[in-house]
Amino acid sequence: MNEAERLAAFEARIHRGEKIEPGDWMPEEYRRQLIRMISQHAHSEIVGMLPEGAWITRAPNLRRKLVLLAKVQDEAGHGQYLYHAAETLGATREEMIEALLSGRAKYSSIFNYPSQSWADMGVIGWFVDGAAILNQTMLARCSYGPYSRANIRISAEESFHMKQGKEQVILMSQGTPGQRTMVQDAVNRWWWPTVMMFGPHDHESPNSPVLIRWGIKTKTNDELRQDFVNQVAPEVLELGLSLPDPDLRYEQASGNWLTGPIDWDEFWRVVKGNGPCNAERIAARRKAHADGEWVREALAAYAERQPTT
Repeated sequence: MNEAERLAAFEARIHRGEKIEPGDWMPEEYRRQLIRMISQHAHSEIVGMLPEGAWITRAPNLRRKLVLLAKVQDEAGHGQYLYHAAETLGATREEMIEALLSGRAKYSSIFNYPSQSWADMGVIGWFVDGAAILNQTMLARCSYGPYSRANIRISAEESFHMKQGKEQVILMSQGTPGQRTMVQDAVNRWWWPTVMMFGPHDHESPNSPVLIRWGIKTKTNDELRQDFVNQVAPEVLELGLSLPDPDLRYEQASGNWLTGPIDWDEFWRVVKGNGPCNAERIAARRKAHADGEWVREALAAYAERQPTT
């Protein structure tokens, strides 16, 4: 087949709901978009350990400490699943890590905000992991088999993260005045960054058309964002908490909760490296990478000494 015929056959497979596997023919743009997207997803899981990892030693009791430890460990595992998925497309772990540490690769904007109190652990779990679940359950239906299967497992684990975060918010909202103040402050700080983390509006997203066309994504940024707001906004208000959006309203005709205007200037400022914690996050990853150099050298030396068959 010529190139046009191969592309037509490839797209026909996607329309039939078949999975594309590593050894199958695929357009180079499909491969490129997947490597970009999966590696950014992996980086987000790894960098996402930092805001919560800072609170492991400050957890209020042993149960909370164990829950947070387990969650941070899960995020590390998610990063590993995703790096492996990207490697099936020809990307190397070294290339992906170097792109992150050099600042050429991006990760989710949400992780460039600081965690300022214990209440943030609950709100991050509910808001950020809840938003991630919406994205990952959509990606579990992705046309690329390894990415789809990775997201099935990730989504199952993220559901526990979201539930434990929601539990913490519920308990604190029903607690002392100080606890209610603390959790309301956390809600105020994390609401808009979470709403923005789905990405720019569809008409401003250059990659969305091809991602939808090839089944890498099955929902757009705005559709996922609307699903999140519809799920979370009424539940937050039911707890007696407020959201930092004076224009938030329920539209009877559409059945949607509508937000006020999003500050996209802030979003792009953070994406371009000028957020509250961008420099801190990359510095932490560079230090961790340097500190682990001896492990990589030892593994390489061990591999070289193994007999070949």
